[in-house]
Amino acid sequence: MQDATIAGIGSLVDADLAKESANLQALQVKQQLGVQALSIANSAPSIVLGFFR
Repeated sequence: MQDATIAGIGSLVDADLAKESANLQALQVKQQLGVQALSIANSAPSIVLGFFR
């Protein structure tokens, strides 16, 4: 009985690690997209000003 309980807990931990790893990767992608969006937004004014020079 104890072995089955330990094995069950191990399976739950493994499943949680896989789920959290996927969540981490998704959040990292969102962060990278946010950084790129800010970079584009910050460079846009200088591009527009360049049209008037």
